[in-house]
Amino acid sequence: MISRTHARRIPTLVARSLSTETATSSGPHPPPPPPPSQTKHSTAKPLTRTRLNPAPRPSVSHRHQVLASLPPSFGRNQFLPVADSTRALLESIVAKFEAPIRYAFAYGSGVFEQDGYTTSNPASKDGPMLDFMFAVTHADHWHSINMHQYPGHYPLGARMLGSSFVAKVEDIPPGVWFNSMVQMNGVTIKYGVTTVDNLCSDLLNWKSLYLSGRMHKPIRIIKDDARVRLTQQVNLTSAVRTALLTLPDGFSETELFERIAGFSYGGDVRMLLPAENRGKVGNIVRKQAPQFKELYHRLVVALPGVHWPAHSSTIQQDTSPHARAAHLRKLPSNLLKGVTGHYASQPSLSIPPKEADEAVYWTKLAGDPALPTVIEKELHRIVRYPSAIQTLKGLVSAGPVKSVRYSAEKVAKWWKGSGSGSSTASSSSSSSSSSPKP
Repeated sequence: MISRTHARRIPTLVARSLSTETATSSGPHPPPPPPPSQTKHSTAKPLTRTRLNPAPRPSVSHRHQVLASLPPSFGRNQFLPVADSTRALLESIVAKFEAPIRYAFAYGSGVFEQDGYTTSNPASKDGPMLDFMFAVTHADHWHSINMHQYPGHYPLGARMLGSSFVAKVEDIPPGVWFNSMVQMNGVTIKYGVTTVDNLCSDLLNWKSLYLSGRMHKPIRIIKDDARVRLTQQVNLTSAVRTALLTLPDGFSETELFERIAGFSYGGDVRMLLPAENRGKVGNIVRKQAPQFKELYHRLVVALPGVHWPAHSSTIQQDTSPHARAAHLRKLPSNLLKGVTGHYASQPSLSIPPKEADEAVYWTKLAGDPALPTVIEKELHRIVRYPSAIQTLKGLVSAGPVKSVRYSAEKVAKWWKGSGSGSSTASSSSSSSSSSPKP
């Protein structure tokens, strides 16, 4: 009888042992079985690893995952429209690159119209160059693929030294490598390459304002990345807060746009040399005011103490020390460090230590009439060194022939801008006289 019962239970036990479903139990799980003991008499030989018998790949930690997505409406102010023909041209150029690009945008006079150009069509003879910026994951890997696909984009010296050399030069602050005066799809382009980590760091902290300053102005996003979109929204908000701290209680939207657009040009060594159009900020804002408003209007009205009706070009803000302190303490870390360091070196101002009473400390700083000047000085300090280094890096990344040709075109633009400086100044003075006074 016992043997028959035991025989009936054998199929059930076998079925349970082969089941792929996990049994659930309210009781505690049994401990895992101990590892097999290894005795000194073991005669097993280690496996020989060959191409046909490779070692297993190490496990990849997923503790720090890439930001997958954002709500579709988040950062919609960043997606500025362009003409269908321009959009198709930009997308077709980026699509030609085989190396993986995580985030890409186009900027400059070839994308959005600017004063000072006879035509904004990059395909025409006197048309502007198309400017691109690519953010990638691994710079060395990206340049290796791109150098194989487009060796002519790089100077001879860079090709001989290889992609690791290019990546090391790129890594020098502000962390960008440019390939300039490249012919693609019938137009002349210049494209910069940086890493996503470097881009997001500058957007958040303003460590150089080289990339974040470019993205203060209208850009056309071609390839989006959730992490960059998030940090770009922080960058735009920081630009608004910084501008508000340097403006009076009443001002025009044009003054706001010009103040923001000028952040990355103040302190730029190129503005001291015959290499850049001195009236560039005004040229940008005069033609791109609708794009600036799309970028910043929602962000401005979301801040407390600021009033900017959608149908109006006049902005009002609360300039009390308490209101300004709320903006001041949220400035990007590199700028804030410079501002607080300046006041720490001025004992005659009788600023109380932050450790004693943080609220009083920020209110005291925000109420200083010289704060706008201090902020402007620190912005110049941030921009000056990286802009000088990038100018020198251009001699390496472009090569001697392209450097001379590119510099000659810049000198011509500067000469043209200086020749029309009087007319620009008169037009700006007339517009400022019609703007509301505080």
